[in-house]
Amino acid sequence: MSDFEVFLKKAGDFHGDVCVGIVLGTRISLAALKALGLKPGVRNKSLIVYTEIDRCMTDAVQAITGCTLGHRALKYMDYGKFAATFVNTATGQAIRATIKEHFGKKVPIEETIKNISQIPDSTLVTLQEVSVNIPDTDLPGPSLRKATCESCGEIIMDGREVNQGGKVLCRACAFGAYYCQAK
Repeated sequence: MSDFEVFLKKAGDFHGDVCVGIVLGTRISLAALKALGLKPGVRNKSLIVYTEIDRCMTDAVQAITGCTLGHRALKYMDYGKFAATFVNTATGQAIRATIKEHFGKKVPIEETIKNISQIPDSTLVTLQEVSVNIPDTDLPGPSLRKATCESCGEIIMDGREVNQGGKVLCRACAFGAYYCQAK
């Protein structure tokens, strides 16, 4: 079994099935980790990954890299793009990975997996060296800053508070929440 097949199975098990997003997310992750000189399948405490979509690809990234939101090593950027940036915080090197082709055609998943597995990284994945400025409040580890919202009284972690009119507020109180209290 090839490395791709091993990690595809791991990602599929994590996600619940193997779909095109899992296949491509596995390829992106393996290519980017290789470019950074990091091993797949183990949690590297020096790795932070920014995913640009909230779809299947992100589950593959989590399964392959071990980066999670809970460890503050996975960051979600709502760009709606099939892309991820892998940052080695020990070296400062960052690689943004995207797929060069669109695989939305309706063909059997087995055929798609076979086709994608045979495409060389250099043909399938675009790897671009980038620079990422990561604020101290976004790094893994204990919270460096805490505040209390002067409106709702809830604790705000990691520098996410807003100063509005001289008051310290959470983003929900400052800009409106995504939720509303049930009546």
